[in-house]
Amino acid sequence: MRVAVDAMGGDYGPAVTVEGALEAVREFGLEVVLVGERDVINRELERLGSPETGVTVVDAPESIGMGEGLFASWRKRKSSIRVGMLLVKNGQADAFVSVGNTAAVVAVSQKVLGPLGGVERPALALLVPTLAGSTLLVDVGANADCRPRHLEQFAVMGRIFMESVLGRTSPRVGLMSIGEERGKGNDLVRAAHELLVHSPLNFIGNVEGKDIYSGKADVIVSDGFTGNVALKASEGIVESFLSIARRDIMRNFPARLGFFLMRRQLKRLFRRIDYSQYGGAHLLGLNGVCIIGHGRSSSEAVKNAVRMAREYVRHRVTDKIRSEVGRLDRPVEGAGA
Repeated sequence: MRVAVDAMGGDYGPAVTVEGALEAVREFGLEVVLVGERDVINRELERLGSPETGVTVVDAPESIGMGEGLFASWRKRKSSIRVGMLLVKNGQADAFVSVGNTAAVVAVSQKVLGPLGGVERPALALLVPTLAGSTLLVDVGANADCRPRHLEQFAVMGRIFMESVLGRTSPRVGLMSIGEERGKGNDLVRAAHELLVHSPLNFIGNVEGKDIYSGKADVIVSDGFTGNVALKASEGIVESFLSIARRDIMRNFPARLGFFLMRRQLKRLFRRIDYSQYGGAHLLGLNGVCIIGHGRSSSEAVKNAVRMAREYVRHRVTDKIRSEVGRLDRPVEGAGA
């Protein structure tokens, strides 16, 4: 298996992405293609000690910065993102991983690879930790404006992912709303609810924001605007809590002593809620495999993003989505699809 990695992406660039890619080669026994400025990548490989096999460099003289707008996606024809996508399209790589500009990756992927036949909107899906293991959120930012049919497709793609990659049998699907009752939510949510009720999915009804981390549902579906706000709010709460806890613990000796005694258990807890362990978001419904990591990704996060790309390819998730989405072509009266 060969995974193309955007070496220029992320807040920390090649110093982190190249290291994470090399860790993936050594740990998972696959090949990586590092895409970006050849001289810069080669300097990192020399610094880190590149393995004799398993690493290829493909030159891409341009890169899209984290703060650049969508115009850069079209203007920079030789960006590391676009060159990496073309490797997947041409069969020279099985998957593409980037921790770069999310909007640019989504835009270029749709232009170069395009959606699978029958999929109207590819969606960003992210695994988050819960009391019961993990839940898949779909969509977390690719589609701010959706139609009911899009949410139905998101649910189907999420179900396939959880069954194929995590082995969940008949995963529970919830619809994000402002209340659990069937009639709650805006027009989009109510119409999508009717579609999902009549679908073969294991649909458990509406869920609320508080249910994201409870493990109540295996898949939670929403439009990308709502999903992204929920995700960013959650990240902010976790980061603020950890900062407050760290500050208060350091203020007095008994707290520091208690922290020292509990450090092993706390390390396990922090590892469970650490986004780097989950790699990144999957762009479900794309005619190819694309994983988008957090801009602040560490080398560990890059390594795990490559691991998730490998699992996605191994379980043929793309082929399964293509097959399942084609079965949705049936009207539901009054659903407003």
